[in-house]
Amino acid sequence: MIDKTNVMRILDKAGAEYKSYSYERSADMNGIDVANAIQANPDQVFKTLVTVSKSKQYYVFLVPVVKELDLKKASACVHEKSIEMLKSKDLLPVTGYVHGGCSPIGMKKSFCTTIDSSANHFKTILFSAGKIGHQVEVDLEDLKKVISFNLAEVIKST
Repeated sequence: MIDKTNVMRILDKAGAEYKSYSYERSADMNGIDVANAIQANPDQVFKTLVTVSKSKQYYVFLVPVVKELDLKKASACVHEKSIEMLKSKDLLPVTGYVHGGCSPIGMKKSFCTTIDSSANHFKTILFSAGKIGHQVEVDLEDLKKVISFNLAEVIKST
């Protein structure tokens, strides 16, 4: 049994079903390593990326750990001329999360959130539980109980 993170408590309070996973974290771990550590399909494990527009609006995107966010597609889906990745040093003050432990659930404020449409290929998706070394697996319908989000194609084409 792992310690509950704030993300898990929020899911519990909303009556959302989820599974939690924990893993040993090493300094040079990437998203694919996390997927392997919890024995999950890397296409089903999503990373939470935070972007900022010229007008200082923040946008959150969830994309598979094996893919890259396409900033042009992402900008278009949030109706901005352009967006850029939020600098790591700004992540904690803006979201309340550190790099590697950022979750779309439980941020300091609610931001416009978009999940890559590839999430539709799976019954559930996995993402950070808000703390490095912890992941949650949630059905999109249960995720809607705690955050608002859109689905759109926002990853770079291969």
